[in-house]
Amino acid sequence: MELFGRAEVKVFAQRPSTIGQLLTDTVARYAEKPAVVTEQQTLSYLELDGQSTTLAANLQQRGIQVGDRVGAVIGNCAEFPVVVFACAKAGAIMVPINVKLQVEELQYIVGHSKPKLLIVEAEYAEKVKEATRNSGLQETEQPEIFIIGGENSYSHLLDESAAFKQVDIGEQDGAFILYTSGTTGRPKGAVLAHINAVHSVMNYKRRFETDDSMKTLVAVPMFHVTGLVGQLLHMFYVGGTAYSMKRYQNEHYIQLILKHEINFLFNVPTIFIMMSTSEEFQQHSFGFVKKVAFGGSPIYQQTFQMLKKAFPNAQLHNAYGATETTSPATLMPVSYPESKVTSVGLPVEVADIKIVDPEGRTVPNGESGELYIKGPMIIKEYWDNPAANQSSFTDGYWHSGDLGIMDDDGYVYIRDRKKDMINRGGEKIFSIEVEDALKSHPDVVEAAVIGEPDPVFGEKVKAFVVGPKLDPDDFTELQAHCRKTLAKFKVPEQFVLLESLPRNASGKILKNTLKETGGRSNA
Repeated sequence: MELFGRAEVKVFAQRPSTIGQLLTDTVARYAEKPAVVTEQQTLSYLELDGQSTTLAANLQQRGIQVGDRVGAVIGNCAEFPVVVFACAKAGAIMVPINVKLQVEELQYIVGHSKPKLLIVEAEYAEKVKEATRNSGLQETEQPEIFIIGGENSYSHLLDESAAFKQVDIGEQDGAFILYTSGTTGRPKGAVLAHINAVHSVMNYKRRFETDDSMKTLVAVPMFHVTGLVGQLLHMFYVGGTAYSMKRYQNEHYIQLILKHEINFLFNVPTIFIMMSTSEEFQQHSFGFVKKVAFGGSPIYQQTFQMLKKAFPNAQLHNAYGATETTSPATLMPVSYPESKVTSVGLPVEVADIKIVDPEGRTVPNGESGELYIKGPMIIKEYWDNPAANQSSFTDGYWHSGDLGIMDDDGYVYIRDRKKDMINRGGEKIFSIEVEDALKSHPDVVEAAVIGEPDPVFGEKVKAFVVGPKLDPDDFTELQAHCRKTLAKFKVPEQFVLLESLPRNASGKILKNTLKETGGRSNA
């Protein structure tokens, strides 16, 4: 079909028309079943449906119309999915905002997205108010702020006196604006349409073979695409239950998995590595876990083997995607050869992925290039950003900025971010390749590699490593270890030992921070 003006986009013939319809369909089958369970409360599907309809009615009463933005500075709590479906029913575009942002970052997003209304948790209220005042919006454009657990309370928006009016919402209408963490310049607002989210949850269900027996524990932020689509909306589509924790804490996370017998885990590999070091984790069996998914950073052979041992009855799924792909672009199937474990999987059913050279020409299988991705899960556009829309799409394909290869069986392997490739005297070095070599050393827990400016070669290889047994003053053994598998020009010339690597809220390593600080703030 033609989608957002893009020709020949593959779609699923049978699909919910909107996110609101997705919930309606699930309520018809699982009304009394728990939909979301937080540390404070439990909402059944019927209760989630009822609260979101009431909230939608009150949003309409306050002038919210189809296409208006509703900002949400909300962490992992039961109110988050209520706001998701209220906006979907009213036709509003929800703008989930990272609760960790500082005032200056918030004021840009508020000024750029121009929400008519903001729903904010009390602990973030003061910085949101300050950001709104300084957002550059005219007085008449200033959003009304409702606070969860504070004055001008969110509870007023759950007054049942307002009557909900059905509105006409198309599947190509915007459902969310998610601001991507800008590595250079300002963050971009990715507009996820209803059809994008619907196809993504269908892709997860079909590839992972998930069903209504699934119980997931949302430890990643719900305001990021993995928490929002990969876990919340995915569970609501299949009729599973989403358990939630406010903030990730290793021991507590493990205890909740055991308490509720969580059988579907979805995290960045780092969280699984952290879990495996816990005595609590090592003292229990996790045979009840059925599915383990991971993405956001490379999976190493030793991490895969650890997962296989820790979760003996689970299917292990690597996943690759981005905000712009509404979560998954590739997913590992239920079964695959162990030789493929470092792959991020096969393209999802409706995806069209090609690997291209710098001129945009498709390269043969096995050759490296940038991933161009097309499909109904690719975002509608970047909000109010014509330059990004022009530079980021070609013939309906989104330019991922990731370098990878596709093998003859169709499996995709990510080699590096285009901007993270190191050029040492004309020799191209994939940072992931060097990180793999470092991670294969038994004393290295984590590693990140960047290009450091060099007056002779242009760039040299610099490694940041984490490992309590490593000597901060002598890395000759690590260099010797790398020389076993790497060409001499790829072996790191500089090393920095850190207690931890800097990460954003979704768990991705912040290489820009490492470049700017040299790791000083984390040493």
